[in-house]
Amino acid sequence: MSIHHLQLWVPDLPRAEESWGWLLEQLGYEPARRWDHGRVWRQDKTGIVIESSPDMVPGMLHSRLRPGMNHVAFHVESTDAIARLLAEAPDHGWHQLGDDPRHPLGGHQLVAYLEDRDGFEVELIAPAVA
Repeated sequence: MSIHHLQLWVPDLPRAEESWGWLLEQLGYEPARRWDHGRVWRQDKTGIVIESSPDMVPGMLHSRLRPGMNHVAFHVESTDAIARLLAEAPDHGWHQLGDDPRHPLGGHQLVAYLEDRDGFEVELIAPAVA
């Protein structure tokens, strides 16, 4: 079974739509639904939702360093695709994080980490060039 959807509550929907929308579309997700407080992108049967819910507790911002979800990891088709994403990411509100030695991958994969302006982290994983 795969994940049906993943929902992230964000403090600023337009800012998140700029960063997450760009990244998700680069990874092959397509815009599927929008409403006043949220957006959905889908790839196959999996959805990624960003929402600025009116039910959020004011003033409590996300931190990947507190209990809860630390990051989302995505497959990327190639190391060239990761390089392109890393080069374009700053124009869309992402900055690159350093390598994380606590999460070593085998030599058959290349990984990169990005963080958006609200502290959400993504991990991009591609097969290494043989």
